[in-house]
Amino acid sequence: MRELYRRHIRDAGLRATAPRVAVLGCLASQQRPLTHADVMTALGSDWDRATVYRNLADLTKAGLVRRYDMGDHVWRFEFDPRHGHAGPGHAHFICINCGDVQCIEDVKVHVPAARRLPRAIRNTNLEIQLKGVCDICA
Repeated sequence: MRELYRRHIRDAGLRATAPRVAVLGCLASQQRPLTHADVMTALGSDWDRATVYRNLADLTKAGLVRRYDMGDHVWRFEFDPRHGHAGPGHAHFICINCGDVQCIEDVKVHVPAARRLPRAIRNTNLEIQLKGVCDICA
């Protein structure tokens, strides 16, 4: 898998350094967006906090990672298997009680064309967030 991550990074125009490969591998192995602290915990003490954050920013700018703010002012990062290509992402469910974030892959939202609809709504890179109480907290 590491070679696949290296190829993704190189294809995005970046050097495939060990920290970038480690960060991308960490994000790709998860089923939900991770905070910087989550990535640090998953990687262990081998990496410097600033190095990890800088690589999260580089991978985001290169289109390999998406960055989300779920309304709690904490950035979360998620591997984007489409590698920055245009197209709809997926929705996220945020528990209003415990703050857990889950990916919802099968939800599709269609916004039909309408007069006075902001152009941003027609953009294919919208973030869709559903909020409620998760099954564990219910």
